[in-house]
Amino acid sequence: MASQPVSQATQEFGARVRAQRARLGWSQERLGEACGIHWSMVGQIERGQRNVGLHNILKLATALGIDAGDLVSGLQPPPQRS
Repeated sequence: MASQPVSQATQEFGARVRAQRARLGWSQERLGEACGIHWSMVGQIERGQRNVGLHNILKLATALGIDAGDLVSGLQPPPQRS
């Protein structure tokens, strides 16, 4: 059974990464090589299964040729649990 996304934000972030990767015609392996992140982690990010840290957001954006803000703009944090 596949893991669920961590949150709506991680799912949307991953969709943005996947869309830009697809625009470039790159595989997950190619993106991983370009940014120094293992391809299996790229897959987890694209599925929203990883909560990505700032340094990896910057690595992904740089490799994808876009501003990091484009990957995170408008995303909302998950609701706080009480």
